[in-house]
Amino acid sequence: MESANQTASVTELILLGLSAHPRLEKTFFVLMLLMYLVTLLGNGVLILVTILDSRLHKPVYFFLRNLSFLDICDTTSSVPLILDNFLTPRKIIPFSACAVQMFLSFAMGAMECVPLGMMAFDRYMAICNPLRYPMVMSEAVYVPMAASSWAAGSAASTVQTSLAMRLPFCGDNVINHFTCEILAVLKLACADISNNVISMGVTNVIFLGVPVLFIFVSYIFILTTILRMPSAEGKKKAFSTCSAHQTAVLIFYGTILFTYGKPKSKDPLGADK
Repeated sequence: MESANQTASVTELILLGLSAHPRLEKTFFVLMLLMYLVTLLGNGVLILVTILDSRLHKPVYFFLRNLSFLDICDTTSSVPLILDNFLTPRKIIPFSACAVQMFLSFAMGAMECVPLGMMAFDRYMAICNPLRYPMVMSEAVYVPMAASSWAAGSAASTVQTSLAMRLPFCGDNVINHFTCEILAVLKLACADISNNVISMGVTNVIFLGVPVLFIFVSYIFILTTILRMPSAEGKKKAFSTCSAHQTAVLIFYGTILFTYGKPKSKDPLGADK
């Protein structure tokens, strides 16, 4: 009997969400829906404007358009599930659907990191090497650069999702989360997940750490070049060309730090929240 229980596989998962606070679910449904619609509208307008305005047919806006599309895909991979979670009494998701959602969320997150580093390189070339900029950042270069971020993110997500799905899930099927976040799913495995954690750590260094380092180094050179400019107007104009990229970096990494950097709280039973 014990052996049979250990090999029984989980076919569906329960997403707790705000189930402990049912009175808040409808309120948060409205707020989440509004934020989702604003996200779709804002990113959609940005994509449309950068396509229709010929003055914005530049590499930096191409990467910004790519980021906006990824943001739409990222939110769409999870927000509809969260909205459904708020309205459905039985908050159950099939294991296979959970795997798909986990793959999409991880892939979109990884894909969003790389273009930020590419945009930093674009700004570095535009400010520090303006004469070489048209040749180095031609369409034949920046389009494959963006495509490579999609390929790399998809490959990384495939590896992480495959490693997670190979684990045995034979006990608890309750996820203390709104979505099938990969770390929350790994906690349910009835096996050693140290290899998964190491693999995810390496992936995070590659997709989060390397772009951050690239952005940091690029802006050291950019600031050095701007400070050497003789006129204040030239400095202001050069720095203003980085505003779109700086905004994207602050929003993206600021959200990550807020979500994963804050201390965990525990409920009276000691379970992580």
